Amino acid sequence: QLPFVESGGALVQAGGSLSLSCAASGVLFRIFPMAWYRQTLGKERELVASVGSDGSTNYGDFVKGRFTISRDNTKRTVYLQMTVLKPEDTATYYCNRGPGATPLPAWGLGTQVTVSS
Repeated sequence: QLPFVESGGALVQAGGSLSLSCAASGVLFRIFPMAWYRQTLGKERELVASVGSDGSTNYGDFVKGRFTISRDNTKRTVYLQMTVLKPEDTATYYCNRGPGATPLPAWGLGTQVTVSS
C-alpha cells in the first residue's frame, strides 16, 4: 500500500485552475507537517507548499498568491488549490511529509499537471 495517493491532475489552459488531493495512510498523519512537491523530467523535486500540524502554511515564491495548501486531519488528506496556472507549473505533483519532518522514503505515484499556453 502506497503511503500517499495523489489525484486531481489534468491538462488545463494557462490561467486555469485545478484542485489536487493527497490521501495519506497512517494514524499519525495529524502530527506531521505535510507538503506538496513537484518534479519535471531531468530536474530535482522541489517544494511547492507546506502546511504544519497547526495549520500554518508556507509557499515557494513561485506560487505565492496563486496556490493554497490545506489539510483535513479527519480525512488524512492534504489539498492544493491551484489558480492562475502557468505553463511553468507543468510537472508531476507529489505529497509527503513537510519541512521539520523526514519525508517518507516511499513516495506516491504523483499526479500530472500539464498547463498549455
